[in-house]
Amino acid sequence: MRRLAVLVAVLLLGGCAAAAPSSSPARPPEVLTLGDSVAAGSACGCSPFPALYARAQHATDVNLARSGATAADVRAAVPAERSQVASAAEVVIMIGANDMAAVFGHPAQYATVAAGVDDDVTATVTAIEQLHRVPVILLGYWNVVQDGQVGAAQYGADGVRDAARATALVNQALRDAATRTGATFVPTEPAFHGDDGSHDPTGLLAPDGDHPNAAGQAAIAALLPPL
Repeated sequence: MRRLAVLVAVLLLGGCAAAAPSSSPARPPEVLTLGDSVAAGSACGCSPFPALYARAQHATDVNLARSGATAADVRAAVPAERSQVASAAEVVIMIGANDMAAVFGHPAQYATVAAGVDDDVTATVTAIEQLHRVPVILLGYWNVVQDGQVGAAQYGADGVRDAARATALVNQALRDAATRTGATFVPTEPAFHGDDGSHDPTGLLAPDGDHPNAAGQAAIAALLPPL
């Protein structure tokens, strides 16, 4: 009888254990985005690429991008966003266009501005890594100013070439920052201009010729690697 009582007790305890509530499901990973009006979705009236990318990766979109932001602005913002950085599974940064756009038309200043972008972005990624070791993606630009038919009408042939030079300098600064910090640089130019650089990006741009439309935002999201 004693053995029977022990067996019954074991079975009852086993049943209680089986009936215990299961642990709560794991929270989805968070993708933190820092950047300018492109990442913020300005002039689009659509979901910007951070939201599209996070949705595709079954992640939570934490988009802190702000219109008008410069590389120095993003650098300064990191300490205040330490809790967001600490919980991120990945950080995506798109910044630098406003730095160069501010001096567009003054080629003598381009190299200095690009060097500043390099310094600020390098410091930003370094600060993120000091808070939390996390993959960081740096997105390049197809153009730092207006492009497509709007850009051609606004700047003329010489201005279009000047814009291409300014954009190349910013992209090189971002590449250098990525190399220096171990971040991943992802170019956007092929998506807008084609692999040979000859494609007219007008169909991917909002009417202002500066920001991506819904198709352009989707094209950027598609460039990002799987989480």
